Amino acid sequence: MEKIKMTTPLVEMDGDEMTRILWTMIKDELLHPFIELNTEYYDLGLEYRNETDDKVTFDSAYATKKYGVAVKCATITPNAARMTEYNLKQMWKSPNGTIRAILDGTVFRAPIVVKGIEPCVKNWKKPITIARHAYGDVYKGSEVKIPGAGKAEIVFTGEDGTEIRELIHDFDAPGIVQGMHNINGSIESFARSCFNYALDTKQDLWFATKDTISKKYDHTFKDIFQEIFDADYTKKFEEAGITYFYTLIDDAVARVMKSEGGYIWACKNYDGDVMSDMVSSAFGSLAMMTSVLVSPDGVYEYEAAHGTVQRHYYKHLKGEETSTNSVATIFAWTGALRKRGELDGNNDLMVFADKLEKATIDTIENGTMTKDLALITTIANPTVVNSEGFIKAIRKTLETLL
Repeated sequence: MEKIKMTTPLVEMDGDEMTRILWTMIKDELLHPFIELNTEYYDLGLEYRNETDDKVTFDSAYATKKYGVAVKCATITPNAARMTEYNLKQMWKSPNGTIRAILDGTVFRAPIVVKGIEPCVKNWKKPITIARHAYGDVYKGSEVKIPGAGKAEIVFTGEDGTEIRELIHDFDAPGIVQGMHNINGSIESFARSCFNYALDTKQDLWFATKDTISKKYDHTFKDIFQEIFDADYTKKFEEAGITYFYTLIDDAVARVMKSEGGYIWACKNYDGDVMSDMVSSAFGSLAMMTSVLVSPDGVYEYEAAHGTVQRHYYKHLKGEETSTNSVATIFAWTGALRKRGELDGNNDLMVFADKLEKATIDTIENGTMTKDLALITTIANPTVVNSEGFIKAIRKTLETLL
């Protein structure tokens, strides 16, 4: 068959360790044979980030803003051990955090639902997408250990010298204090990204905080969401046949557990961090979890929700066989290719992305899978294959669909 052509490049961000190995396999077996792949390539592997003083990460984010669509491999966020292992100049920041900040994006994570990999929650029939605000809260918090008796206050000093003071606690013994912040503009971007993604995917949107307890911090989130929805999205949601509603987060958790799924659940930063792990684990595996970063102006960056699979990489370096699940990384590529096709009016590219996803799911449902899925599947006598064997099995299925 003639290869599918791409008119506009998408941004390709390579990564680290075992996912970098899978990245090459996916391109060689599932993409290059069928598509004249047009990407602007950036190497976000830790060695090259170190070599460029992390400039490559910033360059990749600005390129994403330019072209509108990116696909990203999993990358290492270094700790002290990585400093030594890679002889780093400094402990470089998370590439995901840098890219999120530049794009002002919201992270949407959703499980890939496959027959034979049954959710722990028996009534979940459709994916639950977690929308996580990616700014502020405890991730940019300031913390102090209180040594003994004394008064802790929040103090804001305006540019004109005006002070606002709020007592936190009168301590009569040692304790701890934490200060958090957020920015209205970031919350507004979060809200718009959520509303736009709901319209894009034709899903209902839920939003939940604890505004009954946090009457200023959480209530501000609630108010901003409602103001933007009322002003700009009420009619659009009606026309799309979808709904938006706000509820307390404890009520949301109860509703989620009793629901069939099939909606977007928007959460503040910490809530989203925790709830996305809960949803991914309950649906089966982090290796079956997609992640897309969406900016309020419609820029999309697709990746897998999991890390670099370090343990398998060390086995690979020793020449040992691995059985690493590449599904979420394949779906990062399909998501990016579909969006590129949608923006360019390239129907062939969109159809190919759909067929590659179907080939991946069909391969698993027909009983061929990696070891992690074989341990949890309800399919009788699955065929367990290694990392490369799984991707080659998907290619066989894909060729029958094409």
